[in-house]
Amino acid sequence: MPKKLFNDKEIKILSNNQYVKSVSTKGITYTDEFKRIFIAESENGKSPRQIFEDKGFDIDITGIVRVNRAAYRWRVAYNKSGVMGLRDSRKDHSGRPTKRELSLEEKNAKLEAQIQLLRAENELLKKLDMMERGLERNE
Repeated sequence: MPKKLFNDKEIKILSNNQYVKSVSTKGITYTDEFKRIFIAESENGKSPRQIFEDKGFDIDITGIVRVNRAAYRWRVAYNKSGVMGLRDSRKDHSGRPTKRELSLEEKNAKLEAQIQLLRAENELLKKLDMMERGLERNE
């Protein structure tokens, strides 16, 4: 069965949903927040179709196969890596690296972004460490 392609009207409808990061004729990129909500509600016994409909998706547009496949992917990722497995790990600007020389401003912006990422990772590791220590004390 061929993959369902979205027309311009469907793309506009889908892109107006707060849980859609981006949409093209071939696919939908959902927000990380929606994936977390999906897993939480799924664990409470809701069906994938019901969760999508509750969050404003029209199943006639998205297609039930796409819904079920996304549900399967997210459950596998969550079971394997927890909440971090639900994160969209694609780079914002994937593809070939630029061959041109970066300006000082561009280099500075890139380094600032790296610093922010490392700070966020350090904070996450600190929180995980504190949580583990708390669990060890309670045992």
